[in-house]
Amino acid sequence: MSKEAYFISGFSSSHIGDDGAVIRNKVYSKDLFCEDIHFKRQWMSLGQIAQKSMLVNISDAIAMNAKPTLALLGIVIPKTFSLTQLNELSSGFERVAKDYGISIIGGDTTAGEKLMISVTIISDVKKAIERKSAKIGDLVAYTGSLGSSQKELTRLLRGGKVGSQSRFIKPILKDKFFYKASSFVNAGMDISDGLSKDLSRLCQSSHVGVRFFKKLNKRLLCSGEEYELLFTFSPRYQKTIQRIAHKTRTKITLFGRITRSTYRCFCKEHHF
Repeated sequence: MSKEAYFISGFSSSHIGDDGAVIRNKVYSKDLFCEDIHFKRQWMSLGQIAQKSMLVNISDAIAMNAKPTLALLGIVIPKTFSLTQLNELSSGFERVAKDYGISIIGGDTTAGEKLMISVTIISDVKKAIERKSAKIGDLVAYTGSLGSSQKELTRLLRGGKVGSQSRFIKPILKDKFFYKASSFVNAGMDISDGLSKDLSRLCQSSHVGVRFFKKLNKRLLCSGEEYELLFTFSPRYQKTIQRIAHKTRTKITLFGRITRSTYRCFCKEHHF
């Protein structure tokens, strides 16, 4: 058991264990975005850092078929930041909030050595998509293409550069597809720690395993921070799902089937 999993196991709430907590018709989700852990300041502008910190949180809401409406921000800001830098940050947050119809309603700030951002998203939901509802026989699929984020991160760590539209800098969320497809989806989550790791979480929550019928290489299985969607659905909805994907111009890849077994991740842990 990782230290992350051990720490989480110390809390007894039944709402813990998904991309967000479902309380009646709301979903509450939170992610941290910390300097020298999730990003280095020389890799991204402050506007891009604020933008990505919002997008990775909105991704959790979308994965649960919830529509984000409100946000709270907690920020540790280096004392050396100028007013211009503060404006860059706030503009980045506001730009993404406006794109997704979110109101930033408050939060907290403090000073520190490094830039650290905590975003809480509050969303409306009618039918939540959770990790625990995969059914034996379901097909398993993911949206988009995987592997580029790991490739771009490796380039940055080696001192290289990536473009402003790179997937690592600016995740592309698949909200239009998932909101339309959600009526036919049994279980799902976003891919933040790599397909293999997040698939193991979905399987553990649903007490199932998976049989792969498509060969996927290690780079694709272990690439984190993709923010694509992993989901399962009954085979009788395959044509419907593919039709929705076509209409929303969303690439989907079917790669496995849910079975009565277990599945374990073989990739290196991203968490402590």
